[in-house]
Amino acid sequence: MYENVELMTAIITPFNAAGDVDYPALDKLVTRLLAEGTQGFIVAGTTGESPTLTNAEKVALFQYFATHTRDKALVIANVGSNNTAESVALAKAASAINGVDGLLAVTPYYNKPSQAGMIAHFTAIADASAVPVMLYNIPGRTVVRLTNESVLKLAQHPNINAVKQCTSNEDIAYLTAYKPDDFTVFTGEDTEMLGAVRAGAAGVISVASHFFGKQMLQCLAAEKAGDTARADELMSWLTPKMNALFACPSPAPTKMFLAQRGETRADVRLPLIELNADEQAEILQILEAE
Repeated sequence: MYENVELMTAIITPFNAAGDVDYPALDKLVTRLLAEGTQGFIVAGTTGESPTLTNAEKVALFQYFATHTRDKALVIANVGSNNTAESVALAKAASAINGVDGLLAVTPYYNKPSQAGMIAHFTAIADASAVPVMLYNIPGRTVVRLTNESVLKLAQHPNINAVKQCTSNEDIAYLTAYKPDDFTVFTGEDTEMLGAVRAGAAGVISVASHFFGKQMLQCLAAEKAGDTARADELMSWLTPKMNALFACPSPAPTKMFLAQRGETRADVRLPLIELNADEQAEILQILEAE
């Protein structure tokens, strides 16, 4: 499923002036990202403001992507939460949509389950889904962390085929060394992209690809061709821009820059807020630098 997939975009959810999902803006954004090389979309993920989307909005987004990007890019629908029953119900609904290729599910936040509890949680989601599931291991946001041993145990499940790993490149190296052949490891950290690929990751699930997908693919191509100096040069250019997109709570900087370019509105849903003038100026100076 993920053969030759190196760059997927964790895409924003644009909103219109009424606060609803702005599908015309989404059309234009998706068209551009496909032209720039995005090979898959994580839909209604963290960058897509999943905590403030209703399940009805999520399902509508899944249906949109399944229709509009079918055969052009992978569609990975985020169904994870810290409520297993709710995640299972959304997994059933999302995986029933023709054109949804896979699901993403995050480690259960706030209620801090044990490793055994998280294994049971992901197993329930995978058992309920009609398409393969990608684990999302991001302790910086969820507080809990799947150990490498837990990831590898879950990798044995016939319907769990990947992980979006946001820990360390040492973990990525361990996972790629011991994983089953049909299990794929991605980094979810833009700034770790090159190091993660050198550690064995297949590629990156990215926010920066909203703007810098071409350069990211050039970096990965240089690395694959053995031109490590060029890969390092491109990564050095990319890194401050990637960091700038997380200088304030994401996806506010991404939406601000899209708005500056005339592609979407900057609106985010509370408890996120738009950037103030000073924040905008500081971030734009980095993002627009040659």
